[in-house]
Amino acid sequence: MTTAQPQELDVQPTPLALLLLGREADPRSERGVECPGDLPSPSDPDLVARARAAKERLGDKVFVLGHHYQRDEVIQFADVTGDSFKLARDAAARPEAEYIVFCGVHFMAESADILTGDDQKVVLPDLAAGCSMADMATAEQVAECWDVLTEAGIAERVVPVSYMNSSADIKAFTGRHGGTICTSSNAERALQWAFEQGDKVLFLPDQHLGRNTAVRDLGMSLDDCVLYNPHKPGGGLTAQQLRDAKMILWRGHCSVHGRFSLESVEDVRARIPGVNVLVHPECRHEVVAAADQVGSTEYIIKALEAAPAGSKWAIGTELNLVRRLANRFAPEGKEIVFLDRTVCFCSTMNRIDLPHLVWALESLADGKLVNRIEVDRETERYAKLALERMLALP
Repeated sequence: MTTAQPQELDVQPTPLALLLLGREADPRSERGVECPGDLPSPSDPDLVARARAAKERLGDKVFVLGHHYQRDEVIQFADVTGDSFKLARDAAARPEAEYIVFCGVHFMAESADILTGDDQKVVLPDLAAGCSMADMATAEQVAECWDVLTEAGIAERVVPVSYMNSSADIKAFTGRHGGTICTSSNAERALQWAFEQGDKVLFLPDQHLGRNTAVRDLGMSLDDCVLYNPHKPGGGLTAQQLRDAKMILWRGHCSVHGRFSLESVEDVRARIPGVNVLVHPECRHEVVAAADQVGSTEYIIKALEAAPAGSKWAIGTELNLVRRLANRFAPEGKEIVFLDRTVCFCSTMNRIDLPHLVWALESLADGKLVNRIEVDRETERYAKLALERMLALP
């Protein structure tokens, strides 16, 4: 049997394949490319000392933000920790910091750039730290969806609500069309506001948060929700289906939270009698329905802080945070386990490692600006409008 040589195949890689290979860049995508410059070796035993020294050299000129899902080796250098929007607001509250080093993913750094001053520079240690969920809704796809809604005769009655986990382009689209942004903490309030403005919502880009909020919090039925698939003509829906729906959910999801299943819940209950199942609202609807408690990252942390000693918890969210919480509360006798038997980190969040952080901090300390995340003025204007509507929610 003979095997064709690669050069004999007349196959051209698709733009998406090139992006995944890191060989091309798309400024309208969350995906990044390799960082310029030489990174220190991950086996360098002096990395911690180098990071500490560079941060001390920068002093008040740098403000390091660490998302809850970051590795422990990185989070130790964060001046503040939190979820994406909290961190962006923390950055805006530090106007004296010339450099905002965001240990998170691309859309988070964009939000920080939108909310901080023009003289502040937001740096992402690794440009390839994107977000699979945010990637699932591009500006072109959403514009096409709006055309479909217009052709169905309902666009003027649809209010877009976009999750914070979206690109600046999607936030700007939301601002242009009279919508608002939401977080997993205030999604219910955002939807209530939206239904005061119109009678339908286009929820971007996480279908699960949209469905769970509509059904669990607002009392809608699953039949009130339809799923718009951007990869199918007309979103895979008829004009009548769009007219009948109250919630038009974008076909997007979190690759971490989407992996939890009903079987995961049943398995952990069988293994750990008396366990409390606490999950993030980005999980599938059947998982949320089977859980004991549901809430944002901050909600999860506060629930465990308030939990009695000796209580048992299975947490459905990113593993770095679950492991950190398990270690934190172990001295209090609280047993905290990951909901799924299979370990699952957020792979893109984990691209921010100690070598990338050291490289970014040392470059800044040497007067070299690297990996700046900068949103153009027009996009920033409308994205900020959508964010301001969220901040104005009662």
